[in-house]
Amino acid sequence: MLSVLIETRNNEEALARTLSSLVSAAVSGVVREVIVCDVGPSDEAHKIADETGCHYLAEGGIAAAVQQAKSDWLLLLEPGARLMDGWTEAVEHHVETMAMPARFSRSRVDKMPWFARLFAPTRALIDGLLIRKTQALPLSRHAADAEAVARGLATKRLPAEIRIAKPE
Repeated sequence: MLSVLIETRNNEEALARTLSSLVSAAVSGVVREVIVCDVGPSDEAHKIADETGCHYLAEGGIAAAVQQAKSDWLLLLEPGARLMDGWTEAVEHHVETMAMPARFSRSRVDKMPWFARLFAPTRALIDGLLIRKTQALPLSRHAADAEAVARGLATKRLPAEIRIAKPE
């Protein structure tokens, strides 16, 4: 049903945290595959991907991952982001009823006051991105990274929470 794409650069511990939040969804069949795109020089991401049953891409970046994904819907996540309980139901409902991309709601723990948000650097993937493969393909062809695919999209907010990845 869902292919998860994670682009990582020398942040293996963060990758492991994200993968651990996907285990129950993989067991239940919501997550069909996880593709790890390593854009850094580390071998540790390859080891983690192998040990957890993920597909590993050392070359081609996000464009290759989108092209290789087997599912009609893709979930792009930052390494270190963790999906909270109940996210699978929200994703299943969205996939069945909507066609537009969606993002998760930020966990209460991670919400910043509105004034602080004005001056905080923005990351397009901070809340994850759920998108149809047919929509992601043209966006990924000329994108330098997953962040570029997610930037500037009109999205719906999912009623499921994500713990955001802390910047390295």
